[in-house]
Amino acid sequence: MKIQRTLLASAILLAFQPVVHADDAAAQPQTVSEGKIQQVVVTANPLRSGEGDQILTPAKVLAGDELRDKVGSSLGETLQNELGVSSSAFGAGASRPIIRGMEGSRVKMLENGMATSDVSGLSNDHAVASEGAVARQIEILRGPAALLYGSGAIGGLVNVVNERIPTELEARPIGQVESRYSTVDNGRNLSGSMDGAVGKLGLHIDGNWRDTNDYKIPGNRVLDDPSTAIDRLPNSETRSRSIGAGASWIDDWGYAGFSASHLSNLYGIPTDEGSRIDQRQNRYDFDTLIHNPLQGLESARFKAGFTDYRHAELEDDGTPEVIFTNRSFESRLEMTHKPFSVGGLALHGTFGVQTENTHFSALSAAGGPDTVPVTHSTSQAAFVVEETAIGPVRVNAGARYETVKREPVGNRERSFDLGSGSIGALWPFTPGYSVGATLSYAQRAPATDELYSGGPHDATLTFDVGDADLKKEVSRNVELSMQKTTGLVRWKANLFRNNVSDFIYGHVTDELLDEDGNAGGEFRQRIFEQAKAHVQGGEAELTYNEVGMGWNGRLFADTSRGKLDEGGSLPLQPADRIGAGVGYRQADWRAGLSWTHARGQERLASFESTPTPAYNLVDANLSYTQHLAQTDLTWFLLAKNLLNQDIRLSTSLLKDISPLPGRNFVFGVRAKF
Repeated sequence: MKIQRTLLASAILLAFQPVVHADDAAAQPQTVSEGKIQQVVVTANPLRSGEGDQILTPAKVLAGDELRDKVGSSLGETLQNELGVSSSAFGAGASRPIIRGMEGSRVKMLENGMATSDVSGLSNDHAVASEGAVARQIEILRGPAALLYGSGAIGGLVNVVNERIPTELEARPIGQVESRYSTVDNGRNLSGSMDGAVGKLGLHIDGNWRDTNDYKIPGNRVLDDPSTAIDRLPNSETRSRSIGAGASWIDDWGYAGFSASHLSNLYGIPTDEGSRIDQRQNRYDFDTLIHNPLQGLESARFKAGFTDYRHAELEDDGTPEVIFTNRSFESRLEMTHKPFSVGGLALHGTFGVQTENTHFSALSAAGGPDTVPVTHSTSQAAFVVEETAIGPVRVNAGARYETVKREPVGNRERSFDLGSGSIGALWPFTPGYSVGATLSYAQRAPATDELYSGGPHDATLTFDVGDADLKKEVSRNVELSMQKTTGLVRWKANLFRNNVSDFIYGHVTDELLDEDGNAGGEFRQRIFEQAKAHVQGGEAELTYNEVGMGWNGRLFADTSRGKLDEGGSLPLQPADRIGAGVGYRQADWRAGLSWTHARGQERLASFESTPTPAYNLVDANLSYTQHLAQTDLTWFLLAKNLLNQDIRLSTSLLKDISPLPGRNFVFGVRAKF
């Protein structure tokens, strides 16, 4: 690609100039890899289209160098600076993505298109059981098509793609190994993956090893309290291990494969109590795809997965307080049909069924009341998504029907019938420019903890009280978008509003209880309640020379407001942000500098008392790649929070007592062969 040296300021003016040439290939976001430009494919999209080719699913895909620069010790840390995404930031070990002000059970976590089946959606101190260090790409989907993966995806979904089950035969063994060291926490990380083939048998293996100490903070541990000045945040250390392997038989008809993986995490919760969480998961997956299985079908894909998850919440002396377990079996059948005409419209789409069977519990290990009783949950669902064109306008519609049943021990069972539907349209009103609109309706069943909680949760110091009479949530969403998808300068802007009936949230009262639920203890009572609520906001992003050599740049802004209709804000709402970045790529060198400003967050729920101050986050990166025979050796330096700012996230329950890490330099080397 021709080297571009145009200033970013000039690029902003060029954004409004007409584009002479525009075709579908040019409209696709691409990544640079080994001198070649490759299209990024969103694997979680039913029709597997490109990142910028979404109507119902505005998407972001992190891959390649961008992913390696941003990967952190948790999924929330990795994604927290993406457009419309923030983080729960519950210490270094547990940080879950929050999408457009939606968190917990409303944001679904996937690994290779299947649920992670952990319990991270129940509480912010629970880590997502998926390792970003070995991911090939991480996909963020915000919008109606995400609902096809379950009623829990009202807010969107995140899909970690590690390709443990190979789908292509490699001519020779390929892979990469990376080692890095971080100064802020004396962090050591070694990760890698390798793919190969023996005849028609594709093979894969990956692994990750990470140890970090308590991380350094800029000064005060407690917000605005100089007496708590300290060098490191106590109990913020982490230890993570993971290994995975897979194999598949690949032929002209398709493929069939199996994978197994093990993950273990031990991390501290940086509260005064000094608790820790010991997390373990074994996962087994089967995946097969058949091309042209029947007349009229392009493909049929069947996936099944079994997950055995467990974590123990430990006191500072290692004594377990509560043990969470979740055993889950999920299956999914997707069939993509060939285009056919109905009433003059050519339809192309995917339909299928999905089932899930789980046994979940959060039982006391110390003889007190159980946080959540043993509960057996089942769900069955059918879904369809179709795409067509009406003149120049592309239209996409989807629907899902699901039944959910929860059967607890010692409490009454509940059943829910859930329906969701969506329709969207994209109109390229002039070459290279388009406007779009989507409407969606979705229903979510109350989660097990929202229905049946009745005990202490030590890591959050809350005594959770569920309500077995909770109704299902009903969400109505509208989104408008406009984008420029060709040329050196590209931009996009989204406006959205989500009205939710019977919105479920945890209301923290002034009452303090002991571990048996009696008055006078240290646990804050948290009662799950329902009310009408709405979330609205907008996002905008402008990029210059996003994939080419030479100078590149980015400007962005996002905002979100979550309120109860009867007055008051929803808890843990994200701050308004603006940001800019500039970078340079030339031959084997790559460098970048980014700045993000978050405004102070004073929109508090009735039971929140402390506003979150504004902050400026400045990051930088520098890398050089050596070419040695069939191996590319990349030396890199990442600088995070260069200004050493005291950063508190308004979306974190620990914002008043646990700032984010201070200035951090990450040194590393990556070998790709």
